[in-house]
Amino acid sequence: MTLIHFGRALANERRLQVLQWLKDPRAHFPSQVDGDLEDDGVCVVLIARKLGVSQPTATEHLKILARAGLVRPKRIRQWTFYKRDEEAIARIADEVRGAL
Repeated sequence: MTLIHFGRALANERRLQVLQWLKDPRAHFPSQVDGDLEDDGVCVVLIARKLGVSQPTATEHLKILARAGLVRPKRIRQWTFYKRDEEAIARIADEVRGAL
């Protein structure tokens, strides 16, 4: 992860919105058949639906967030679930503070 990836990830309102939703997934997403919202993350299908975009578009947003180290993907069966990486977010915040 570089600060460039971090900046790119946060330069889009939809990605910022997804990060906010993933902070408290139970408040923003319905229960899932597979995977626990908090332990495993939120299925990309639910994120796409809530964003009002196609699944490939949501996947691209989430890949950018993952490359920046802000979320972690987890495969369960044929689905990919995304969860915030709170430790990485804290480290990145420290790096940004140090760079400024």
